[in-house]
Amino acid sequence: MAKSRTVSAPSNATAFGAARSAYAALGVDVEAALATLANTPISLHCWQGDDVGGFEKPDATLSGGGIQATGNYPGKARTLDQLRGDLDLVYKLLPGRHRLNLHAIYADFAGKAVDRDAIEPRHFASWVDWAKARGLHGLDFNPSCFSHPLATDGTLSHPDAAVRDFWIDHCTAARRIGASFGKTFGTRTVTNVWIPDGSKDTPFDRAAPRARLAASLDRVFAEKLNAKHHLDAVESKLFGIGAESYTAGSHEFYLGYALTRGNLAYCLDAGHFHPTESLADKISSVLQFTPALLLHVSRGVRWDSDHVVTCDDATRAIFEELVRGGFLGRTAIGLDYFDASINRLAAWVIGTRAAQKALLTALLEPAARLRAAEQAGDHALRLALFEESRALPLGLVWDEFCRRHNVPAGLAFMDEIKTYERKVLSRR
Repeated sequence: MAKSRTVSAPSNATAFGAARSAYAALGVDVEAALATLANTPISLHCWQGDDVGGFEKPDATLSGGGIQATGNYPGKARTLDQLRGDLDLVYKLLPGRHRLNLHAIYADFAGKAVDRDAIEPRHFASWVDWAKARGLHGLDFNPSCFSHPLATDGTLSHPDAAVRDFWIDHCTAARRIGASFGKTFGTRTVTNVWIPDGSKDTPFDRAAPRARLAASLDRVFAEKLNAKHHLDAVESKLFGIGAESYTAGSHEFYLGYALTRGNLAYCLDAGHFHPTESLADKISSVLQFTPALLLHVSRGVRWDSDHVVTCDDATRAIFEELVRGGFLGRTAIGLDYFDASINRLAAWVIGTRAAQKALLTALLEPAARLRAAEQAGDHALRLALFEESRALPLGLVWDEFCRRHNVPAGLAFMDEIKTYERKVLSRR
C-alpha cells in the first residue's frame, strides 16, 4: 500500500501559500472557494454499507427493482449498529459537514414486523438521535419501492388498484417522515421518489402505465407539507435489470411531471442516461424551469449505473455547470452507488472526497476571466485559460482543506480504513 503523505506544518503552509498565489494570478479567490466548499453538504447514501439490504428482517438482501449490488467483499454491515459504526468512521474521514440519505428499509423496527405502508417517523427516531449526536447537517429520505412481494410486477403504475394503493400509502408515509426530519434539523429534507416499474421485453401499451403512474403520483403529493422543512423530488431512469425495454418513469415523463405539478425538484442521476449523454448539459436546461434540482452523483460504466464516483471528466463537468450557472443554492447533492467488490467504507470515502474535489475544481476556475473572454468573443483566450487552469495545484488546496477540517490528507485515510477492517470488519 502506498505510504501516507507526511509533510511538516511549515512546508504545508509554504506550499499552500504558493498555490494560493498561483490561483490569485488568474483572479481566483482560494479562500472564497474553500468557504463555499465547506458550506456545501453532500448527502451520503446509507445503502453503500450493506448492499441495499436494509433491516426490515435479518440478513435481508436486495431483490428485484431493476438494480443489484455486485461483489461479495467481506465485512458487510448486518445490523443497524454495525452500519452506524461504519458511518462514524466514514464521516471522520471527510472534510466538511454532511448529510445522510436513508431509504425506508433502514427503519428501526426493534424486531417488530411493520409493512411499508405503515411506517412512521417514530421508526426512524434512533436515526435522528444518532445524526444529531454527530452534528450531521440533516437527513434525506426515500420510499423503498423494491425488494417486496408487491413490487414484482410494478408499483405506482401497477394495473391492480390495490397494489397501487399500497405503494401510494408507502410514498405518502415516506413524505411525512422526510418532513419530520426537516423540522427536527432545521434544514430542508429531500424525499425522492423512484420506482422500478418497467418491462423486460417490448410492451404493447406504453401509455396506460404512465397514465396510472401520473394519477398515483398526484395522490402521493396531494398532502401539502411545509416547504421550509421538506422538498419533494422525482427521479427517472433509462432502464434497469429486468426492465431493459421500457420504464414507465422515463426522463421525459418525470421532467414533464415536475414542470406541471408545481414545487417539485427533478432528480438527475449520473448513471440513468445513455452512456454518451452528458448529464452536465441537462442542468442549466432543467433549472430554467424547475425550482430545484436533486443530483445523484454516480458513475455509469456501460450498463451499470452505480460505480464509485471518481473525479473524472464527467463528474467535474457536473460540478462545473453548477458553479458556472450559480446553481449551488438550488441544488441538493447526494451520492448513489453501491459497490460490494471493494471495502465498502473506502467506497464511501473515496466517492465523497472525489465529489468534493470535483466541486473544488469548479470553484477554482478563473471564472471572471473566462466569462470576460467569452463575452468579448476571444475564444482563443478562453481555450488558453481552460488549459492553464488544468495545471494549477489543486492538490495543495485540497490538502489544506483537509488540514483545516482535521481529516487526513493524501492517502492517510486508507490507513485508518485498513485498521478498521482488521479490527472490526474482519470479525463479522
